[in-house]
Amino acid sequence: MYILVWIVHIIVCLFLIIVVLLQSGKAADLAGAFGGMGSQTAFGPRGSATLLSKATTISAILFMVTSLSLSILATRSAGLGTTVLESAPAKSGAPPKTAPVPVQIPLPTGSQVPQSIPAQPTPVKK
Repeated sequence: MYILVWIVHIIVCLFLIIVVLLQSGKAADLAGAFGGMGSQTAFGPRGSATLLSKATTISAILFMVTSLSLSILATRSAGLGTTVLESAPAKSGAPPKTAPVPVQIPLPTGSQVPQSIPAQPTPVKK
């Protein structure tokens, strides 16, 4: 079904291109070459619908229908019900707890390294 709709869509696209290119513009007569309009209407003369204009309308409708059907078929086959987060592996709750890493503080050369650092500062007496 999917391939058949693609083939019909491509044929309709080519037919629509050909039909649109075969049509002449509204001001294709001699007066249009000099900027004049055939009559005094606002958008130019409106004639009866020709075979090419009917073919353009029908092929445009078919183009829209095949485009919508292709998009519907593509979303159904793609499986839009899943997301990237659903397919990701499940993580365990919190990260594992590790012991804090001691930080080495560089001291200027010639200074002494204290043997023990008190946990709380000692109060200064006045």
